[in-house]
Amino acid sequence: MEKNQLKYAQQHLANERTFLAWIRTVIAIVGVGFLTTSLHFTIGKYRDDRIDLISIVLGMFTCTLGLVITVLATFGYLQKKRQINEETFTPSSVQVILIAVFMVIMLLMIILYFLFIKF
Repeated sequence: MEKNQLKYAQQHLANERTFLAWIRTVIAIVGVGFLTTSLHFTIGKYRDDRIDLISIVLGMFTCTLGLVITVLATFGYLQKKRQINEETFTPSSVQVILIAVFMVIMLLMIILYFLFIKF
């Protein structure tokens, strides 16, 4: 065991909590996509090719986004673990900005879905 792991136990535990928060976020994002797509095709009364396509793309996008966030969160966790042990921690803004951009795209797709759907 490395000597700094005990010295920085609190930081390591915070790093693990952050990783688990990202995983919970992935579950929620994929759940939204799955729910939207499955409800569209099981409850939807009207069929429109544009809305069907938006629903399918939204479901695929949320699954892909979940995969990307899981990979980024795992690499981020491992990088922060190493940085904490080496006492060289620097926050990563690129990861946060990238995920924020993907979230904006997902929300725009949901808005687009609601704009085209007929109630």
